Amino acid sequence: MRTLITFQNKRIPVYFNQDNKQPMQKTLKLLSNTLENKISSGKRALQKCLNSLISIEIIGCEAILHSVSENDSLALSLY
Repeated sequence: MRTLITFQNKRIPVYFNQDNKQPMQKTLKLLSNTLENKISSGKRALQKCLNSLISIEIIGCEAILHSVSENDSLALSLY
């Protein structure tokens, strides 16, 4: 399943698998809060990934952040 979120004035697609146990709205709220916290207080590698973010994939309790460069892609725990 796919939905869009707004992050840094960009529309970012978020992909879910059907096996997620948490409600989608709760997961999206956690994701948005985590991304906002990390863009302001995260390490440089994480900020670089967030600045070039193109999509997010939610697998269980992890968010896989895909950036323009594959080398900058990261996994982020939501819980």
